[in-house]
Amino acid sequence: MNRPAEPPVSLTIERMGAQGDGLARGPSGKLLFVPLTLAGEQVTAIPEGDRAMVTDWQAKSPDRIDPVCPHYTACGGCSLQHWRAEPYLDWKAQLVREALVREGLETEIRPTFASRPGTRRRIGLHVRATKAGVEVGFKARRSWSLVPIETCSVADPRLVERLDLFRRLGACLLEHPKSAPILHVTLTETGLDVEISGVERKSGGLSADARMRLAEIAAEADLARISLAGEILYQARSAMVRFGRTPVALPTGAFLQACPEAEAYMAETMMQALTGVSRAADLFCGAGTFTFRLAEQATVLAADSAEGAVSALKSAIGLTPGLKTIRAEARDLFRRPVIAEEMKGIEAIVFDPPRAGAEAQTPEIARSGASVVVGISCNPATFARDARTLTDAGFRLEAITPVDQFVWSAHVEMVGVFRR
Repeated sequence: MNRPAEPPVSLTIERMGAQGDGLARGPSGKLLFVPLTLAGEQVTAIPEGDRAMVTDWQAKSPDRIDPVCPHYTACGGCSLQHWRAEPYLDWKAQLVREALVREGLETEIRPTFASRPGTRRRIGLHVRATKAGVEVGFKARRSWSLVPIETCSVADPRLVERLDLFRRLGACLLEHPKSAPILHVTLTETGLDVEISGVERKSGGLSADARMRLAEIAAEADLARISLAGEILYQARSAMVRFGRTPVALPTGAFLQACPEAEAYMAETMMQALTGVSRAADLFCGAGTFTFRLAEQATVLAADSAEGAVSALKSAIGLTPGLKTIRAEARDLFRRPVIAEEMKGIEAIVFDPPRAGAEAQTPEIARSGASVVVGISCNPATFARDARTLTDAGFRLEAITPVDQFVWSAHVEMVGVFRR
């Protein structure tokens, strides 16, 4: 039996929450999350649990602007296109500041680096069969429903212009009703790399005919590679990216920073902090995003749990003249961190963990003899926790630069510099 809808209420948005929703107090004093609103706005909304959906605006913020994408409000990919750039970027810096305060930390927070729209080189397109035919798009806001897209304001235009191709590929993936395919598309220097996930496997997986059709479409479209759950179905050439001066052949499903200019900015910030360093460690190194840039001036000890990424890094060693020695190891840094004794003589350490942070590795960084540490993170909360470990061991958090790599979302990355 459906619960009757609550009656509309008048709300004043008090502030912005960490997920990009406006926060307001309902008539009973209960905190409500109000999507697509801004602080100071007055709205009429219908409460739905701990959320409230706006039906009308009584007063809008002077910081509200018109969204640039026709799919905005339906598509769940962006949540903050309605916010003027300056306060939006200040809010991202505030998310970092609040995470630090919760750990009792303060430091200089530099202006947020703003990636430009239309520069994301990686997208994940969901595939669904609809009455109109096979569609590709993004999930609707707080839903598993698909929003078919005809454009995307954050993606590189070279991805957007191939949407018809992605629909053709998607049509090969719907043999089983339980399949919910996703096309993970990466724009590389040698062409498009498409990794497929979400295809029902218990029923036998994708048929030989479907695999053949995928390979034929990939060849016709001149894709670099197409793979299914790590298995290569077609490859014309390696999917190449460049880290600094070094070309690297990405393994299937490998992590890659979403926006090249954000990656370059984080690397530049890192290198400025490490001027004069001759021996460094790069922990959670992936396929060498920062390793090869470090090797321009320093010998590097690199480690990561992703064996495929480390193998790609090793294969790229020696391709670029003039680099210092790199020693790379596949190693689970959560269960078997690189200990301080293994980093004897290391002057600087860079760590770039996943969202879970580097809880096991950070104490060993703190015990090491390194005089400077650069932490790169996609999660303010775990960064602040790890920063607390380093500062308790005698490091000073010199400064943090927030990075807006995922434009118009609540996601924020950061580069923090620690010195003894």
